[in-house]
Amino acid sequence: MEGYVPGEQPDDSDVIKLNTNENPYLCSPEVRDILNEIDAAELAKYPDPLCTEVRKVIAEKHEAGTRNVFAGNGSDEILALCIRAFVERDGSVGWFDPSYSLYPVLAQIEDVETKPVALDENFEWQMPDGYEASVFFLANPNAPTGMLFPKEKIEAFIQTVSGVVVIDEAYVDFAREDCMEFATKYENVLVARTLSKSYALAGIRFGYCVGAVPLIAALYKIKDSYNVSRLTQELARVALLDEGTKEAITSAVKGTRDLAVAELKDLGFKVYPSEANFLWVKPPNPGAKKIFEELKKRNIFIRWFDDPRTRDCLRITVGTNEQMMTLVEKLEEILGK
Repeated sequence: MEGYVPGEQPDDSDVIKLNTNENPYLCSPEVRDILNEIDAAELAKYPDPLCTEVRKVIAEKHEAGTRNVFAGNGSDEILALCIRAFVERDGSVGWFDPSYSLYPVLAQIEDVETKPVALDENFEWQMPDGYEASVFFLANPNAPTGMLFPKEKIEAFIQTVSGVVVIDEAYVDFAREDCMEFATKYENVLVARTLSKSYALAGIRFGYCVGAVPLIAALYKIKDSYNVSRLTQELARVALLDEGTKEAITSAVKGTRDLAVAELKDLGFKVYPSEANFLWVKPPNPGAKKIFEELKKRNIFIRWFDDPRTRDCLRITVGTNEQMMTLVEKLEEILGK
C-alpha cells in the first residue's frame, strides 16, 4: 500500500506556506497564557484517559451529554478508530472521490473493501441506488474542493443507509451551516471536528466527535490508553471557551478568501465555490503542474494532487491578505500578465 502523503513542511522562514490549510493567525491569547502556567511537575503524570474537563466544554458547546463526546489525537485518530470499531472484516468503507486522501489509506490499513463514490465533473454528488457501506466518510465542506454539500441531501442519505455516517467537519467553521444537529438526532451519525483549522491549533493535535452513546462508547473501548496529552487537553479546553478569538480569525480568513477569489478570477482561473479556508481552482495555461512548480521556485508552496480526478486543479490555502497578494503578483509574473 501507499501511505498518506502530507503537504510539505519547509524549514525556510521565507516560504509562503499555502499548502496544508493551516490558519495564518495566532491562536487564542488564553492558550498562550495557559502555557506560562503549566506546572512541569504535572508532566510526570499520565493525563486523564477520558479527557473529562474538555469533554464537558464540548458537550455544553453542542448541547449534548458528555457521554456523547469522544476526544482524540486530532480528528485523524477518530477516523481511524471508526473503521476499527464499526467495520467487520467483510465490511466496507466509502467516501467521495475526490475527497480527503487519508480515507483510502485508513481502509487499506485495515484491509477492508472500499466503495468510493465518484463526484461528477462539477464535484457534486449523487449516491448510486441502494448504496450501503459499513462506514461512510462524508467530508463537509469537502476536501480538496472546499465545496459545501446541501444539508438536506446529507440528511436524506443518512436516512437511507444502515451503516455509520461520519460527517467530517474539519472546515465547517468557515462555512455557512453545519450538520452537528444530526449527531444527536440519528443513531448512526458521528460528527467530527478539529481545532487545527479554525482555532489555529494544528500543532496540539486535538479533535473530537459527537454522536450517539453506543458509538462513542465503542470508540472508547479501542482507543489508546492515554490518547490525548495533558498539555493538549488543557490547551483545547481554554481554546474552546474563547469563541471570540475563533470567530475573529475565521472572519478574517473568509474576508481574505473573497478577495482572493476575485483576484484569481481576474487572472483567468476557474474558482470553485469554497466554504473552507482554502480554494480549489483550475488555472489557465500553462496548467496546474507547471504553475505549482513555478510558484515553488518562487518560495510559494501550494498543493497539486497528481491524480486523474484532480491533476488539472490546484488547492490554495487562504493565508493573510499580504500573503495572498504576493501569490497574485507571482501568478501574474508566471502568466505574463
